Amino acid sequence: MLLNDINSNMGYELIISLGAFLLSMFLTPIYTNFAYKHKLWKRQKSVAVTGEELTVMNKLHKEKIKRHFPTMAGIIMLVTVPTVLLATNCLNRGQTWLPIVAFVGGGVIGFIDDILNLFGKNAVAGLRAPVKFAMITAVGVALGWFFAVKLGWTSVMIPYVGSLEIGVLGMIIIFAFAVVATGNAVNISDGMDGLAGGLAMLAYGSYGIIALLQEQWYLAGFCFIVIGALLSYIWFNVYPARFMMGDTGSFALGAGLGVVAMMTNSFLLLPVIGGLFVIEAGSSLIQIVSKKLFHRKIFISAPLHHHLQAKGWEESKVVMRFWIIGGILAMLGVFLAMGGGIVG
Repeated sequence: MLLNDINSNMGYELIISLGAFLLSMFLTPIYTNFAYKHKLWKRQKSVAVTGEELTVMNKLHKEKIKRHFPTMAGIIMLVTVPTVLLATNCLNRGQTWLPIVAFVGGGVIGFIDDILNLFGKNAVAGLRAPVKFAMITAVGVALGWFFAVKLGWTSVMIPYVGSLEIGVLGMIIIFAFAVVATGNAVNISDGMDGLAGGLAMLAYGSYGIIALLQEQWYLAGFCFIVIGALLSYIWFNVYPARFMMGDTGSFALGAGLGVVAMMTNSFLLLPVIGGLFVIEAGSSLIQIVSKKLFHRKIFISAPLHHHLQAKGWEESKVVMRFWIIGGILAMLGVFLAMGGGIVG
């Protein structure tokens, strides 16, 4: 019976995913014409978080800076995902309220950052890191409170061990951490044509399957709607990209992914399913700590994808190989969910 339910609902998920793809494909020329007409070129940051000039980064991006292509294409996803969710009646208090609010909330924060990047005058070229961190943390805490108090989630599932009660405060802290960490990790990974979009699509696909196996049909629908929007984005964003998602897209995708991990009770699988996001964010953190404490760099340039590029890897090679690894990790995450008691 469950298999029949999954099969019938899977067909519906694919249909709404196709709907999101088609709507996004329709909206893309509208955005593209506007963005090129008004020259919404992304302004490269000239200084790192630690204060020094980004000489290696600017050298790696020299071709892109000369090529001029617009940012903030994430606004297409920000319109597509809520529209399809509403049109297909996939709004559900227990399953999709939180991920869609996180998706839109993260996107709005990213949109503000992109606007400041386009029209601001400071060397940071966007929101300052502490401000951005405070804003995304506020979103995470608010949603974590709703998750724990209104929906009654106060325990986390440890694969192959069982459920661990952590209380309301503990759940709010973990929920906020999932939103902040994943939002920033996807944002950090968005540095090559198609990289973040492809990895996000694989991660959402993995969680969509887990949600299906848990019979969370609405949550699965949300995941597949995001996948449809991402398929359209990647169509135009593979090398050489026609535009980039900007912080509008990366923060929306990251915040939404963190919430989906919590909603499927598989937070501890997030470092597996989103393993490359963790590695990318980790490499940046290691670089910052090393420069602050030891005044030396571990990587030629951080995050890891820029280090590999600086070592001589072609951008397309880095992206394709990261996608392959991301796909393996996404499949591994589903198997761990099935074997570890998260599903069933």
